[in-house]
Amino acid sequence: MEIPLYQVDAFTDRVFFGNPAAVCPLDEWLSDEVMQAIGLENNLAETAFIIDRGDSFALRWFTPSMEVDLCGHATLAAAHVVLNHLRPEWDEVTFHSNTGPLVVSRTPEGQFVMSFPALPRERVDPPEALLAGLSIAPTAVYGGMDYMAVYDNEEDLRAIEPDQRMLGTLDRRAVVVTAPGISSDFVARFFGPKQSIPEDQFTGSAHCMLVPYWAEELGRTSLTSRQFSPRLGKTLTIHANCELRGDRVILGGSTRQYLAGVITLDDDEVARLSR
Repeated sequence: MEIPLYQVDAFTDRVFFGNPAAVCPLDEWLSDEVMQAIGLENNLAETAFIIDRGDSFALRWFTPSMEVDLCGHATLAAAHVVLNHLRPEWDEVTFHSNTGPLVVSRTPEGQFVMSFPALPRERVDPPEALLAGLSIAPTAVYGGMDYMAVYDNEEDLRAIEPDQRMLGTLDRRAVVVTAPGISSDFVARFFGPKQSIPEDQFTGSAHCMLVPYWAEELGRTSLTSRQFSPRLGKTLTIHANCELRGDRVILGGSTRQYLAGVITLDDDEVARLSR
């Protein structure tokens, strides 16, 4: 069995920067066990699997340890593959996922713009494991798909030294920390040890909570974001333009392809994994 494999750096115009994701076009879904094994073997934050449905594509995402319901940068990477390789005549693609339809458009400048659902949140009492897992106490905590911990300033956010073991015991997908930005409207970091993602480079799905929150706090719907993370032995900063448009979050970004190749699997091994 041969499976095409693309690796794309998302939210960047330079290879080796941004957030890398793998994309595997399929004719039909493989077993969950095989797709999970590929996600682990790729050892990237996300591997996206897509299937051509004629006028749209089905989409699923796997981290090295689990399937997730929403991922932004791997959706951007999947759009790069569809609109540059599989359907280059298209300027827009709709992905059908567990979270509903996700639309990605290509701009005349060659960037991509994603429309994602705005996700709900509610203020919660911070769990002890959350406070123990963050070296600096937040001023407020919200719960939704993730825990969102809010800080007063960018300096405190950048100084956090997370205890990944403690954060991995929480009952939500991950922890996103956020604060007002110095050179952007807001800043963020993302810790996802339960997904085998200690710190993500840029998390589009987390912005589905971040953008509605900061739009309400700042009183406007067009915002700028920066997310910090370690990469290439230093702190990497990814910038993004964001917009809250009704119940949708709009995120834009560039992509750069790092590689294209083929995964070769023995049919007997696929069968063994699928049992």
